[in-house]
Amino acid sequence: MGGGGNPQPGEISLAHNGVLFLDELPEFKRTVLEVMRQPMEERRVTISRAKIALDFPASFMLIASMNPCPCGFYNHPERACTCPPGAVQKYLNKISGPLLDRIDLHVEVTPVPFSELSNFRKEHNSESIRDKVIKAREVQAERYKNYPGIYANAQMNSKMLTEICTIDNVGQMLLKAAMEKLNLSARAYDRILKVSRTIADLEGSEKIRPEYLAEAIQYRSLDREGWAG
Repeated sequence: MGGGGNPQPGEISLAHNGVLFLDELPEFKRTVLEVMRQPMEERRVTISRAKIALDFPASFMLIASMNPCPCGFYNHPERACTCPPGAVQKYLNKISGPLLDRIDLHVEVTPVPFSELSNFRKEHNSESIRDKVIKAREVQAERYKNYPGIYANAQMNSKMLTEICTIDNVGQMLLKAAMEKLNLSARAYDRILKVSRTIADLEGSEKIRPEYLAEAIQYRSLDREGWAG
């Protein structure tokens, strides 16, 4: 966060307009993780002292990694988890729900078998993905040209969501069912809409289709009740 007698910027301000990568996320002290919630929301850090209050910029992209459990084999396709009952949930509980709410994408990565590694199927190459991202960013730059300080979907506020992230009746029913079944928060609802808008931009679509919403919902895996048994 930064601070000190003569306030200095911390790691999250040094990552301004860049990436802050936290490896082994549950191993950080919970107090350290919790103080990140405000900067992630407001994109700035305020350091207050008796005679002065300073604002440091903190518009960063947070990327974090973690094992699914202490032994690392929970949900492994071939190896059994050796953690005692309740250990997986206790491990995940080191990261609070409000912090997870502020992370747009939860991606579960399982080990890739050798047969897949040695498979030479043609996939999307980096150049084609880069082109799609550039076009999507151009679309967003045009969309937010009349909104000072906003240039990407992630920066939308709740009022803008109702104007920009409109969905049809099928999408509304899908999102309602997901909210009720997964017991998602209002902040997770906003995140799903922003991610689905970005998916639509990447696909060159003006409308947020139900399949884009479904994909965005799949990225809320750690919000699912009972994910850890």
